Amino acid sequence: MVSEISADRCTPIQQTSPLILVADDDKITRLMLHKVLKREGYSVVEASQGDECLEVYKHTQPSLILLDAMMPVMDGFECCTTLQSFPGSEHIPVLMITALDDQASVDRAFEVGASDYITKPINLAVLRQRVRILIEKSRLYRELEQANQKLLHLATIDSLTQVSNRRSFDEYLSREWQRMAREFSPISLILCDVDFFKNYNDTYGHPCGDACLKAVARTISESVKRPADLVARYGGEEFAVILPNTEGIGAAHIAHNIQSKIRALKIPHANSDVSEYVTVSIGIASLFPTSESIADTLIAAADRALYRAKAQGRNCLIFSTNC
Repeated sequence: MVSEISADRCTPIQQTSPLILVADDDKITRLMLHKVLKREGYSVVEASQGDECLEVYKHTQPSLILLDAMMPVMDGFECCTTLQSFPGSEHIPVLMITALDDQASVDRAFEVGASDYITKPINLAVLRQRVRILIEKSRLYRELEQANQKLLHLATIDSLTQVSNRRSFDEYLSREWQRMAREFSPISLILCDVDFFKNYNDTYGHPCGDACLKAVARTISESVKRPADLVARYGGEEFAVILPNTEGIGAAHIAHNIQSKIRALKIPHANSDVSEYVTVSIGIASLFPTSESIADTLIAAADRALYRAKAQGRNCLIFSTNC
């Protein structure tokens, strides 16, 4: 049975110092660890057994867990195993405290996800150093992961419009083409070109041109609902939409929606030959990939359709019939 958890244990703690969760069934040990850690400048919460430790963890998200291996109801090994299934737990180091110093117990501690271990009776000087090192490693790991995410974002997102860039488009289309070939499913591609965009830039200036592209990109993104669909800046004033598991009729519906919503923006375009507002020309292609075909076939078909849309006066939509 889980022991009662006081309200202050379960309330998220607002602190600047790292928070350590001490889980040990021995009250004297908990008090001693609490005192030592507080003296080192850490914030501390406690749990008296494994299942209580899990509950306190959910409400506090500590920087480190000091976990006694031998506890009633749920021991530290089982508790640590369960912790690994919690979202974000891979960033939380676990320092196992054990009276067992045999190789099998040490191996088991690492197998269930412990970051390190310390034996009883606890050497406080060793404890302080291991706590400091584990928290610092965890902090550096999180910072590195955040930096990697930022680099990934910079590598795959167009900095102006905040949709995927050409590199991301090429990689995603290649992957989805192969996946659709394995699943014998269709894939569609929409290419959109802002009509007379050079005239727009010449008339209103490049800052307004940038704002126009941002609005168009945002509108296209809002017209595409499924997580598997990808909107990308294909180049200049041209945008692309990859639609896996989508046949031509579905792609045409989305394309019509994109055109309507962009017209509804009513962005003035005094030097457009087709409208007083910003419009787009669209080419659509849809194919069933095979293991022998390549994704460039789909791009070429959509590009031909877009060329025909421009040739027919722009501000229109053409579906490729000769893929």
